[in-house]
Amino acid sequence: MTVFKGLAAGAALTVSFGATLAFAQSSSPPETVLDEVLVVGSRVPGRLATETAAPVDVFSGEMLAQRGFTDLGKVLGFLAPSFNYPRSQTSPSSSSTRGFSLRGLGPDQVLILVNGHRRHASSVLNFNNGVGRGTVPVDINTIPVAAIARIEVLRDGAAAQYGSDAIAGVINIVLRSDARGGEATLTTGVTEDGDGQSVVGAGRLGLRLGHDGFLTVTGEARNRKPTNSAEIDPRVGRVSQRTGDPEATNLLLTANAEVGLPGDARAYGFGTLAWRDSTSTPLFRLPSVAPTLYPNGFLPYVNLDMLDLGGAVGVRGEMAGWRYDLSDTAGYDRGDFKLSNSVNTSLGAGSPTRFDSGGVTYGQNIANLTVSRAFRGVMAGANLALGLEHRRETFKIRSGETASFTGAGAQGFPGFNPPEPIDVDRHASAAFVDAEFSPVNGLDIGVAGRAEDYSDFGRKATGKVSAFWRATPWLAARTTASTGFRAPSLQQQYFSTVTSQLSAGALVNIGTFAVTDPVARALGASDLRPETSKHYSGGVVLTPREGLTFSLDAFRIEIEDRIALSESLTGAAVTAILQKAGITNASQVRFFTNALDTRTQGIEATGNWRTQIGRDGKLSLTFGYAAFDTDPRELRSNPVIPALPLLAATSLNTLADAEPRNKLTLSADLRMGRWSLTADAARFGRYKAAPVGPIQVFGSDATLDLTVAYQVTERMRVQAGVLNATDAYPDRVRGQVDGRPYTEAGGIGVDGREYFIRLGASF
Repeated sequence: MTVFKGLAAGAALTVSFGATLAFAQSSSPPETVLDEVLVVGSRVPGRLATETAAPVDVFSGEMLAQRGFTDLGKVLGFLAPSFNYPRSQTSPSSSSTRGFSLRGLGPDQVLILVNGHRRHASSVLNFNNGVGRGTVPVDINTIPVAAIARIEVLRDGAAAQYGSDAIAGVINIVLRSDARGGEATLTTGVTEDGDGQSVVGAGRLGLRLGHDGFLTVTGEARNRKPTNSAEIDPRVGRVSQRTGDPEATNLLLTANAEVGLPGDARAYGFGTLAWRDSTSTPLFRLPSVAPTLYPNGFLPYVNLDMLDLGGAVGVRGEMAGWRYDLSDTAGYDRGDFKLSNSVNTSLGAGSPTRFDSGGVTYGQNIANLTVSRAFRGVMAGANLALGLEHRRETFKIRSGETASFTGAGAQGFPGFNPPEPIDVDRHASAAFVDAEFSPVNGLDIGVAGRAEDYSDFGRKATGKVSAFWRATPWLAARTTASTGFRAPSLQQQYFSTVTSQLSAGALVNIGTFAVTDPVARALGASDLRPETSKHYSGGVVLTPREGLTFSLDAFRIEIEDRIALSESLTGAAVTAILQKAGITNASQVRFFTNALDTRTQGIEATGNWRTQIGRDGKLSLTFGYAAFDTDPRELRSNPVIPALPLLAATSLNTLADAEPRNKLTLSADLRMGRWSLTADAARFGRYKAAPVGPIQVFGSDATLDLTVAYQVTERMRVQAGVLNATDAYPDRVRGQVDGRPYTEAGGIGVDGREYFIRLGASF
């Protein structure tokens, strides 16, 4: 700890000295730095980030690797102003596959691409209370940071271009394409309190294939001990809970390859493999729950064994003036749950203490053909893209062992036991057109349309129009209008389980039932419809001088038939329906519903300044600001039992107000000779949460991360730094009586100050 604190103090002093030196030096003309060439948002080859009709943030792999965080979600959470990522999650279904948001919308309303190909979702649905409740996120932490060349964040509706899910925007992860050399790093860290010890080893190797191809292989092994901000539980006189990051071991492997074929064709492919073993904790059980086995009470442990595979193969080239790309993309995610240090009280003193709780699997396969052509002689230029796509998805629930769901079920995580076996699939076909043309130089018009046909709910068509006008060399205006949709996931349609959760401050068993289940039907459930959306945005881009850019955008997103997990329904009518169905291990019921329409609107501003200082100094300053507000527009009543609301105050708050309402990010990167200094500041606005029942308003939080790096030799580098140097924590929860002082809904987490050191070698 003394070593870590010393390194952190040195980093802070060096940053302060470096900043003073930077401003004391006279500035010479900035070096020429080209904007990143985009893959997402436009099918025109070579389009730049400053020339797009919709705002796109680009983060280089080098920028990501400079930060102290080693998982992608946390890095983006402190760099991208419109991207929010809850730092801490204790609940079993969300602690290891964490959700995120873009423009204030849910993780399943953001489309994730890898090398421009749709990424598959997790098999695990977030059925616990908190941010992302009822969603099925894509697990972006299955991609190691060391494998990433850049990330493109399109902040705009793009369902007409890319299909379902792209209501809030698109995040494209572009993998590295090194044909030679490599790098190895070793990172270790710990929190101020001495927990959360982490060790991360990563390595990357680039190899040449043929005379102009490449194979880039990246591996990462990560282990992090749990963190815990819990205090003494006054009920038992000791620390009984665990609140913070779960204990987790991750193994990640990524490969990206391309090779030339006869003619102008090129074959390409990439693959990812991720294995995660993590242990999270539900709430502490008092001594009265199982006094014979646990006279002092007990804290159950939920273990997730996850395997995630993904990748694509394809060929692209040009024929008769048309560019073509034919590909097949596959994904598979499996999550198995095991429970220990628990008990099934219905089995008495003879109950086992360890249980196999079952598991879930999800698979996806996509075949895609896209052809495009540039028409340089049409007006001031035009581009036309056409495509066909077919997607197949599968979802399966594996029941737990009998002891895990019998009677009241195992404490903490009753085993999966759907009334009927869940092994379902669906397919969807799509055709799309995406055209861009320039009537005159400086004006770009885009038109896109897409039609999709799903086997489970039918057809859906979407469209988009956009315009980008370069009024002067330093001023441009842009605007878009689009319709979109999100198909209900198979998990949301068929997921079924019972779990123990807090309801009005009491711990109860809540059953989540598929919308096709007779119990759910009797309480107001119906077949899910796709969400539909209208997305409008407009803004300006300023480039007053080379190396200096600024953008300001406003947006509005209207969503109809929004899919949400219903309120936990309780009362005499619910009890009667459960008893009639012979269900004894749940006292409350919930299911998915299209009961809500919402409107989200906000503003976003970004700026970047790059300049050279002296002979060998470079300074980059970046800021971002985003603010959004989500309001329910129409809330539909329960069609079967009107007295039982499908969504009430707590669920609506989780959907609309449980994330910071605004965020400000400031980053500074300074390089002077062998030294480089990085400072990241972030301020998260107010939010609301209901950790003990009543809704509480939590104030804004600010944090500062500092990193210093030294290039020891041409191939050896050392980094050290401090995360959350201000040791900031969220507001304390009012009325908490079990030793959990903080909510997990905020952006800064509950781990306090952390220190890290990283050694790197290139070859």
